[in-house]
Amino acid sequence: MCHNIVSYKFVLNILQNTRERDKFIFMVTISGNCFKQSLTKVGTLSAVLTFLILFSFGSANACITPVKGKAIQGGLMIFKAENASHIKLDGRAVSINQKNGFVVGFHRDDVDLRILTAYCQDGAEFKLNLVPEQRIYKTQKINGLPNNMVTPPAKILNRIAQDSELVKQARSQKGTSTDYFISGFDWPVDGVITGVYGSQRILNGAPRQPHFGIDIAAPTGTPVTASAAGTVVMAEDLYFTGWTIIISHGDYLSSTYSHLQDISVQLGDYVNRGEIIGIVGSTGRSTGAHLDWRINWLDKRLDPQLIANKNP
Repeated sequence: MCHNIVSYKFVLNILQNTRERDKFIFMVTISGNCFKQSLTKVGTLSAVLTFLILFSFGSANACITPVKGKAIQGGLMIFKAENASHIKLDGRAVSINQKNGFVVGFHRDDVDLRILTAYCQDGAEFKLNLVPEQRIYKTQKINGLPNNMVTPPAKILNRIAQDSELVKQARSQKGTSTDYFISGFDWPVDGVITGVYGSQRILNGAPRQPHFGIDIAAPTGTPVTASAAGTVVMAEDLYFTGWTIIISHGDYLSSTYSHLQDISVQLGDYVNRGEIIGIVGSTGRSTGAHLDWRINWLDKRLDPQLIANKNP
């Protein structure tokens, strides 16, 4: 038997009173013989869909609780799962850390429906359908790069492949089960933003992959700090990104710091939020001193500007 059913009228009042204007689809499903009901709305109402899952059908407490974030390309959603036995995203298990939290991230070009299912300890089942809000990205032209950095010679291709594998392995590590990211991410350096996430890159007139980070210009030698606590899972000099550090923050979330002049950490080091890990440089494929800062969840490349605690 189900209790505490939330009416459509109550849900619609919440949606209509919100100030945000995002696309969303929301569905709640109760397993067994319990009440089944779905609400679908695509248009100008809010992505407050993350808030709606606070409501418990047939349970005195919420099964999962949104903490921050919303469904948007490049975005990150953080949840608490106090009363959930396990979570699945599109049928695949999502890890719950030792503090009963979990995250969901969205890539630059994600447009498909993502189905988040929470299996509650009281037997109820919730399905939350997430449709990431789509964004319009800029085009950025960068000239003056050495030709071998735009079209690498054949003898360099093997090194580039090895570099890519190192990065892939580093970002695939689950890391600690402690949610070092729960307090958000701090900006790792003060400076001027010269490149934004998602922009289509035109290098020396040739189209290349979109940019998946934030470029922050600062003088050579400016200290770079860890945006959140975690463990160093890579510290290498790479062909395209020069001296590069990747820090795992738990739950497959990682941050990357590239084009450094020098680094002050090594593989396996634990670093605190705000700890100096290196200095700004212009190593690798670069036209001037800056930091390329990125955040990843598994193979999803996220937008640091959407996730960071404050602007520099």
